[in-house]
Amino acid sequence: MRKLPPAAVMVIDNEELLSLLPHKNKMLLISRVTEYDVNQRFLYSEYDVNEDCMFYDPVLEGVPVWMSFEFMAQAVSALAGLTGRIIEKPPMIGFIMSVSSFEVKKSLIKNGETIKVKITEESKFDMVSNFNCTVSVNRAGSAEEISSAEEISSARLMLIDVEDPMKFIEKG
Repeated sequence: MRKLPPAAVMVIDNEELLSLLPHKNKMLLISRVTEYDVNQRFLYSEYDVNEDCMFYDPVLEGVPVWMSFEFMAQAVSALAGLTGRIIEKPPMIGFIMSVSSFEVKKSLIKNGETIKVKITEESKFDMVSNFNCTVSVNRAGSAEEISSAEEISSARLMLIDVEDPMKFIEKG
């Protein structure tokens, strides 16, 4: 891959994310990107949990942590969208091939909490990428930085990028 601009430490909010991701309305699981580097292949994002979340359970008054792999996958999609924008190429569609080493340390992300997602590309071969991912939530009264947050889940995602999803599915 050619050398791209250095890391960006800036907030990309919900409106701009709509131009980078195919996800819309309740399926958009990122409130903002807080930092990324397309060369080092990492991205930090945040999501403000509320009743509008597709995975919100009104009985539990939150989102089950086992759904956090969806937040991880969408952060990967955001990194692909940012990379595509920089190289002036539409991002390919990604499919999750596997979720491994999935660890959950808490049962619920409560309404009103902000989760912090960190994804780092560990390896890439052709169209397949492996990402190490963590989801954290701030402890009560802590600073807003990801380093002060309590990790609530982690996983390794294997994804495949395809240019034409319909052709890929038909090959099946």
